[in-house]
Amino acid sequence: MGQLKNRCESSSCDYWAVSKAAGNLTNQACTLASRHIKDGTLRLQFNREVSYYARGIVNDVAQGRKSADLGLKEIKSEQSSLLSQASEIAQKGVGVIAGALQVATGAGVCYGSAGTLCLFFGAPMMAHGANNIYENGRNILENRTDTEGPVRKGYQAMAKSFKYTEREGNIAYGSIDMGMSIYGAGRLVLKADSWRLFRYVRTDYVRAYKNSSAPVLVLERSADAITTSGIYKEWKDKNKGDQ
Repeated sequence: MGQLKNRCESSSCDYWAVSKAAGNLTNQACTLASRHIKDGTLRLQFNREVSYYARGIVNDVAQGRKSADLGLKEIKSEQSSLLSQASEIAQKGVGVIAGALQVATGAGVCYGSAGTLCLFFGAPMMAHGANNIYENGRNILENRTDTEGPVRKGYQAMAKSFKYTEREGNIAYGSIDMGMSIYGAGRLVLKADSWRLFRYVRTDYVRAYKNSSAPVLVLERSADAITTSGIYKEWKDKNKGDQ
């Protein structure tokens, strides 16, 4: 008897699986909406649309218009789409904040070196930061992924002048962006409690990353990971094109 109680008919088991998947989709949509949709009316509308969509699949399976496998496949596809969109929005947001940090770091390099490092490190870092703010900010506002700022276009133009393509320019842009990030994290800055009447010595300085808070370090490393992923994608596409 125990085995009979634990056993369910195929149709009822399939319906239960689809219903459970639909519930998970609705919960996931609510979670993502609370994070990324600030307008209450739009958030409610989004949650309602996903709920109607999930309920429609469950009803189609219950009435035999769709198989349980097809229903589960459609729900899984919608979940993947939602996660992909959420990840894309998060990456753009990280890009904007990281760009602002680059601008601030570049300004700090110019100020801390009394202008001696501004031309080679400070100014380029601020230019990259402003470009990253522009690209990611416009991508968020216009719901796109292909914005190219003036600095990136400059790299692309330089690559073309050497008989390369825009792809090599993008790789160079990302590589230099990474290099400046590493330099910014490893450069020497004054300790918070350092004070000298005449001049500072080596023990008064510490690596910049040691002066950074944990959230800033996490954000900067996340931005580096996104940049590395972009460089790898461009390199991979380049190799495909060369074959």
